[in-house]
Amino acid sequence: MNEDSTLESSTESARPAPGWERELLEKLLLEALVEQRKARRWNLIFRAFLVAVIGLTFLLTLKPLSQDGLSGAGEAHTAVVDVIGTIVEGGEIDADTIIEGLREAAEAKGVKGIVLRMNTPGGSPVQSAYVYDEIRRIKKEHPALPVYAVVSDLCASGGYYIASATDKIFVNPASIIGSIGVIMNGFGFVGTLEKLGVERRVMTAGDHKAILDPFGPVDPAEKRHVQQLLNGIHQQFITAVKTGRGDRLKDEPELFSGLVWTGAEGIELGLADDVGELHQVAETVIGAKKIVNYSHRETWLDRLSQQLGASLGTALRNLSMSSPRLY
Repeated sequence: MNEDSTLESSTESARPAPGWERELLEKLLLEALVEQRKARRWNLIFRAFLVAVIGLTFLLTLKPLSQDGLSGAGEAHTAVVDVIGTIVEGGEIDADTIIEGLREAAEAKGVKGIVLRMNTPGGSPVQSAYVYDEIRRIKKEHPALPVYAVVSDLCASGGYYIASATDKIFVNPASIIGSIGVIMNGFGFVGTLEKLGVERRVMTAGDHKAILDPFGPVDPAEKRHVQQLLNGIHQQFITAVKTGRGDRLKDEPELFSGLVWTGAEGIELGLADDVGELHQVAETVIGAKKIVNYSHRETWLDRLSQQLGASLGTALRNLSMSSPRLY
């Protein structure tokens, strides 16, 4: 009898208390409400972040063309176009951005002269040639509009290619200018592969399709061919400088050897014309103290979209063999 009552008592105690369904439902609803509030909070944070990113992108896209802005551009002023950084398509600066600034400056009202503010180690010979040709076109269409180059720290190779098209080149005595030459470099991993026991396998259609393959020995015929290409580009560079500078160039055997000189030496050699900085040239040479910057620059969003379009294969190839460049 005692055992039966004990069993009945334990069974009754194991049963859920009346109304347990409601308590469980309330608990589940409360937890769902808490989770919903958390999700809503994160959703609001995400939306705020997204709005901030879109707003920042919009501001960067609509950023004034330069730090000086274009306010009051109708007044008499000196137009400035920056050539600062490595000159390469899709890079810091390229022909498109420089030419766009030059064209706007040439057509703007009140412009008394254009100054290319230069601080560049050079870059692509093609991009430099585009800008060189555009400067000469502007000078031909606007013969009364002077175009000058003002060098700060550096104006070498492709940068000097561009500067040689201007009417005058102003430098600081300590500026570095020149480097009239062409370079194409890379690496060779033949010995490395042999030490690692790696066999190189490459198939081509065309005897020289794998020209200057960094994983194979240098072919003398291919080396001669590439050297001819570099010599041809170098000669184009020399011709452009001679055309732009004319009789101002001194008869110096090393002038086109790729060497660089200080600004002071450059003046003596005819690579530059005088000492001067931007504001002094604007005020005393051009005669328009007011400076307006017409430089165009890509936004980070533009550059990101271009980079996303680049292939991994191209990037890997660039690690081993570069294109000809003027720096």
